[in-house]
Amino acid sequence: MKDEIRQFVIDAMRDMNYDVSTVDDDTTLGPAGLDLESLALAELAIRVEDTYGVKFAEEESEELAGMTVGEFTTAVAERIELARVAEQAD
Repeated sequence: MKDEIRQFVIDAMRDMNYDVSTVDDDTTLGPAGLDLESLALAELAIRVEDTYGVKFAEEESEELAGMTVGEFTTAVAERIELARVAEQAD
């Protein structure tokens, strides 16, 4: 699942015209790495939300900027699993 999410994130960044040729799990999303601006981070979060049905709060954007691609991928996978568990509990 993480590989699928990682590839989705990389493809989304490529679609948003970011150079992803050197992106790996240790690449930071924000200023220290890909340098995604707040609007680009919001767009990435929305694309992930639309595709995987998980939610990111607006106030999380600063936290997202400090994440690496690997950390973001893990966060998405964890939210998918939490949603799945919550759904099964209902």
